[in-house]
Amino acid sequence: MVMPKPVLNFMLIGMAFSAAFSNMITEKRLEQIMQAFNPFLGIAMILVILNLGAPLDYHLIMGAGMFTAIYIAARALGKYFGAYFGASITKSPQTVKKYLGFTLLPHSGVSLVFTGIAVSVLSGPAPECAQIIQGTIAAAAVINEIIAVIAAKKGFEWAGEFGNGAAAVRAPEEGICHE
Repeated sequence: MVMPKPVLNFMLIGMAFSAAFSNMITEKRLEQIMQAFNPFLGIAMILVILNLGAPLDYHLIMGAGMFTAIYIAARALGKYFGAYFGASITKSPQTVKKYLGFTLLPHSGVSLVFTGIAVSVLSGPAPECAQIIQGTIAAAAVINEIIAVIAAKKGFEWAGEFGNGAAAVRAPEEGICHE
């Protein structure tokens, strides 16, 4: 056991297996498997999100106001400046430094999964903290899925990445895309 909770161990095992498996087979075979598996994956993701959202008290969203604002601002600043710092030390192009942080803003289901874990752990010893966390993350997810998706789209536009296609190769010294 690497982690104290079995759920986290299963997540790590799943990630390790998926990474190893996808690197062991051909790209064509992986695409065939994913086409067959995607319907099951979609249903599983819907079930996970419904399961996480079912116990959610939506009144908590309104009560988490200041925590939500602080969380969203701190997360956005961390994403932007973390990406900028990482791009700076790796000597990435200016477009990466300036705009990568915007593309990282949207929330993912991972934050909801970890919120569910945190709430289940805290619901016994500190139920009031569990409610604050649940309300804050739920509100932030709703707000971020509206605002952050627009910011991410703008980040891609400002970086000049829309319409370049998968075959485009960026020339770092020129900042121009070539086919």
